[in-house]
Amino acid sequence: MGEERQRCTAALEEAAKGKVVSIVSSGDPGVYGMAGLILELADNMEQKVEVEIIPGVPASCAASALLGAPVMHDHAVISLSDLLTPWELIEKRIRLAAEGDMVTILYNPKSSQRTWQIEKTQHLFMEKNPPGLPVGIVKDADREGQQVILTTLADMLDHPIDMTTIIIIGNSTTFVSGKFMVTRRGYKL
Repeated sequence: MGEERQRCTAALEEAAKGKVVSIVSSGDPGVYGMAGLILELADNMEQKVEVEIIPGVPASCAASALLGAPVMHDHAVISLSDLLTPWELIEKRIRLAAEGDMVTILYNPKSSQRTWQIEKTQHLFMEKNPPGLPVGIVKDADREGQQVILTTLADMLDHPIDMTTIIIIGNSTTFVSGKFMVTRRGYKL
């Protein structure tokens, strides 16, 4: 983190020389990745270069599949990193997701420097939801050391959480079935 602009600028400068260049970003480059920055920088270049965005698998989708079907209905995706977004705006988004009964996917929930944001997020959700609300925690989805945890809103902070963790907070229709977390879509059974 912190050198994305330099990486993208160097790649675009090489592309402007006629070279085929790739920027590799984890997950999907258009989901908290580098695609937006590349496009912004390319748009400001005098010499235009062709840009192709190749989709990947967002961590939220990988985590959702490992948990079962927690994202079967409307959902919000929120990064808790205030490196590029002011905390006041992040908190507003969290409040609205909690009030709107949205399944909520949290990216960048905790780092060595940012420890209180996940605690504040839990508190905001507890204001609008029962403590037993299902929560899925996936660390290192589809990577070595992968961990998949089903827990509750009240107990979510009792588990390891870091920057490679995706947290999925269910909504009022979310339930646990065996080893899976499921959000009802509304089908009549």
